[in-house]
Amino acid sequence: MSDGPHYGFDTLQIHAGARPDPATGARQTPIYQSTAYVFRDTDHAAALFNLQEVGFIYSRLTNPTVAVLQERIATLEGGAGAVCCSSGHAAQIMALFPLMSPGKNIIASTRLYGGTVTQFSQTIKRFGWSAKFVDFDDEAAVKAAIDEDTRAVFCEAIANPGGYITDLDAISKISDAAGVPLIVDNTSATPYLCRPIEHGATLVVHSTTKYLTGNGTVTGGCVVDSGKFDWSASDKFPSLSAPEPAYHGLTFHQTFGELAFTFHGIAVGLRDLGMTMNPQAAHYTLMGIETLSLRMQRHVENAQLVSAWLEKHEAVERVTYAGLPSSPYYERSKKICPNGAGGLFTVALKGGYKACVKFVESLEIFSHVANLGDTRSLVIHSASTTHRQLDAEQQRAAGASPEVVRISIGIEDADDIIADLNQALNKAAAVKG
Repeated sequence: MSDGPHYGFDTLQIHAGARPDPATGARQTPIYQSTAYVFRDTDHAAALFNLQEVGFIYSRLTNPTVAVLQERIATLEGGAGAVCCSSGHAAQIMALFPLMSPGKNIIASTRLYGGTVTQFSQTIKRFGWSAKFVDFDDEAAVKAAIDEDTRAVFCEAIANPGGYITDLDAISKISDAAGVPLIVDNTSATPYLCRPIEHGATLVVHSTTKYLTGNGTVTGGCVVDSGKFDWSASDKFPSLSAPEPAYHGLTFHQTFGELAFTFHGIAVGLRDLGMTMNPQAAHYTLMGIETLSLRMQRHVENAQLVSAWLEKHEAVERVTYAGLPSSPYYERSKKICPNGAGGLFTVALKGGYKACVKFVESLEIFSHVANLGDTRSLVIHSASTTHRQLDAEQQRAAGASPEVVRISIGIEDADDIIADLNQALNKAAAVKG
């Protein structure tokens, strides 16, 4: 799209980053299924490898289809640039990689996807990194946890599985005061419901596998850079503020300014970690994003109806949907997610674990899968699956206790969703603990 008026979200989700193919005139972004790209001459090749010119070298680093997706997501999030990669977990490592070094730590919310908790509490130890888990509703505790070795603060905008809303404005003030970036996982919200950069986030990560693609076909991840953080304000981030030996002393922040993090993510992160998104995955995600606003509106409408109905069911102990007036996050939701509280929440059953098992196994429209954000309604018992690696205290903190089921509301007919839940809940209510 050419520079011009400020386009609305619905227009940008279709057009941002995309242009007719110059060779064929194809209107839909082609799948550039190529590993390498021909250089004009040796000077051109050298300029690309020296980061003196932007272009395509090798698809581990850059690919035309993926490049369109990167520009589209960055535009929708209000960021300066983005780097796409192979999965949401890859995006988290890609986000931390330029910031961390042995002995450094991150401050992470206790309300995170179980796989993220495991990645942060176990896997990153192998890099010499560590994480401190804090309840982000306790702002004083977040502030107190930050020390001289802290290099990032990490949370989810809408937390998986409980649908809790993080007060991004308050947390960003704390991270800003400490001189460290705030990284926000916006997977469950998408930029249609929440734009974390507008609330002070430095970096935004996504599992594009979920709502952005929306059809359960491919995995992917993305890191969006706000372009607003001063990486040279201290000596905490030498990967971005100090000379890079692999590029003959080039300094990323000095050379690339607001795009420093993005260029580092490609030129170093993808080069050496190799967490590459394939062009077909980018293509599917681009097609999914074209209908993002329409789908998210329906997810929210259905979630609002279904959660209100569930809250009144005699077999249900509690519902965590932030769009309900009974939720402690109701007012915060309207500030952080003005277009709705999403389609993800949990339901606690009075019958406990055995009732949850019966409930999950009795559903017909809902698919029992380890995914969320699909057009289909999905269900899983988090404590025994996605959060299984956590201990009981961690499960409770994350909102994934044994009596809880995670529900991802799809875009089917709301009456059909409710009917399916009703028959399954009635069967679950008959189970004796």
